[in-house]
Amino acid sequence: MSTLFVFPGQGAQKPGMLHALPQDRAVRATVDEASAALGRDLLGLDSGPALRSTVAAQLCLLVAGVATARSLEAEAGPPDAVAGFSIGAYAAAVTASVLSLPDAVRLVERRARLMESAFPAGYGMLAVTGLDQRAVEALIARAHAPAAPVYLANLNAPTQFVAAGAGPALARLAELAAAAGAGGTRPVAISVPSHCELLADAAAALAPAFDAVALRPPRLRCYSASLARALREPQRIAGDLAQNMALPVRWHETTLLAAEQGARLVVEMAPGHVLTRLAAAALPEALAVAAAETRADTIAALMAREAARAG
Repeated sequence: MSTLFVFPGQGAQKPGMLHALPQDRAVRATVDEASAALGRDLLGLDSGPALRSTVAAQLCLLVAGVATARSLEAEAGPPDAVAGFSIGAYAAAVTASVLSLPDAVRLVERRARLMESAFPAGYGMLAVTGLDQRAVEALIARAHAPAAPVYLANLNAPTQFVAAGAGPALARLAELAAAAGAGGTRPVAISVPSHCELLADAAAALAPAFDAVALRPPRLRCYSASLARALREPQRIAGDLAQNMALPVRWHETTLLAAEQGARLVVEMAPGHVLTRLAAAALPEALAVAAAETRADTIAALMAREAARAG
């Protein structure tokens, strides 16, 4: 294995993100296919005001990820493996041919509406840097209260974590982290408490929607960032997709596993660049690039070089 495509999660969305994609045949066909499945033009969902909706943000990230992957595949051939962060796991599953894009669009719309309706206001996520996991977990325990819960949600790097929960608990966590010498805290552009037990009911409500979806074996190695392992059985991938909103994201472990299994080039799909920085820090012997910041022909040359080394 040599090339890993990674797909960013919510928080990576940017105004105009779909309009900024390369205007090639693969991108146009992807946007048209997704719009037909949704029943409205997706290009109308990537404005700043529209992206404040969890539904719009997740749909745009799905389509941007799949469109970028298809565009690069037309230029350079397929990657060896895929991994997605949160909503990015759906784009990874489409790229691996486990799900069709129309089915993924309908599932993601359902997923986002369940998340949004479960927590319409007063909740969110907070990034904490500069402290190790044990220290962050101790601070979360101090900030947590039955009426204002907070949980560890994303394990991005040895000293980069994200907590999810109620606004007052997140504010308290930020105060505690600052007092403990954290490198910094910042709200994440997500208005729901993703990747913790608060979304367990929403995940359970989403699961039956997969019963009507045709699933296929993955044509690429497909990593679950919830389990930090590769999954091969379509039903297991579907179950992981249904549950991932309520499970912590073990991104650092997943990245290390991919490197252990041969990933030497990590390419992040548009519009993200955070996963590129995480990969560069975690995998000094690999090369990480963001498609949104790198020419397609350059990525194609890098993929060809890594394939030659591997083969």
